[in-house]
Amino acid sequence: MPSQLPYHRPRILLLSAYDAGSHQRWREQLVASQPDFHWEVLALPPRFFRWRIRGNALSWLQEPALRGRYDLLIVTSMVDLASLKGFHPHLAHTPSILYMHENQFAYPDSGRQHSSAEPKMVNLYSAVAADQVLFNSTWNRNSFLQGACRFLDKMPDGLPDGLIGRIREKSRVLPVPIEDRLFTERHYTVNTQCPHLLWNHRWEYDKAPDRLLLMLDALAAAGQDFRLSVVGEQFRNQPKSFNLIHERHRERIVGWGYLQSRADYDRLLAEADVVISTALHDFQGLSVLEAMASGCVALTPDRLAYPEYVPATQRYASHADDPVAEANAAASLLCKLLQQNTGPCVPEAWRLSELQKKYYNVISATLGRLTVS
Repeated sequence: MPSQLPYHRPRILLLSAYDAGSHQRWREQLVASQPDFHWEVLALPPRFFRWRIRGNALSWLQEPALRGRYDLLIVTSMVDLASLKGFHPHLAHTPSILYMHENQFAYPDSGRQHSSAEPKMVNLYSAVAADQVLFNSTWNRNSFLQGACRFLDKMPDGLPDGLIGRIREKSRVLPVPIEDRLFTERHYTVNTQCPHLLWNHRWEYDKAPDRLLLMLDALAAAGQDFRLSVVGEQFRNQPKSFNLIHERHRERIVGWGYLQSRADYDRLLAEADVVISTALHDFQGLSVLEAMASGCVALTPDRLAYPEYVPATQRYASHADDPVAEANAAASLLCKLLQQNTGPCVPEAWRLSELQKKYYNVISATLGRLTVS
């Protein structure tokens, strides 16, 4: 005789402590793509970084939603999971997944921040407190484990044995998916005579716009014509390189600044020929993956997460300490790709329809405290 009990959808509390663009997109996508679960979502605005990463558990201390009982906690890398469980003892034994969009051990130093160990400690404590630790790329996972190991080596005493090994055992890579709608088949080839170059990143120092400027200057000096779109999230203080790019290559510019409309951005992805990264820091590289899905040829440095999905033939030599040498390598490789009429490499494994099943399996396994395969 079938059970008369109503079906129980597992209740999941999803916490995003620094809900910046990619974090917001990931959590909204996760909820929408996993309708078999009942979701409760809490998010804090992406400002006051140092306070937010250290103080989020206090900010949520009196949050009514945290008084409830849940079958699973899913938290982002900025969440202080250890303190959260300590402040709310009824959640202490609730299975939990930590999703690492980034890690504080691998951020390059801009020279402007005040050095502090606390953001690293939050990452580390949360990884210890979680049942599963998910990383959006292998490079993110490896740099976290290596950085945490070096960090702990500096501690004077009192460290438990095998801590990093235990975190390694419960960690796996599960990227942020790319929406299936972005995977479009093009009916035209790359414009090899005057390609449309796209640089689509945050306008900050760690994306190395100075290297983009050097590369563009090298292309112009070599006689390679091009059109240019430089788009992305902008901030009050921006590297001076952007002004120089605009001044020197004004006549080549097709798109500039932040595109408010997602439809306009998607259209740009589909129209560009080559997506460029000059980044010194990128834990997954969503902007590059989206452009590749839309049919762009990639041109990225041979470092960070890029070797995980960009073909070796589309990665230029990495010279992290020599911007001029790296810019020349990038310009030279681009000219070679254009001469060979290289086509795009579509990152099929990063499709939402592919990764959706893997997210479901991880969530289900953690709910049951099973081994994730």
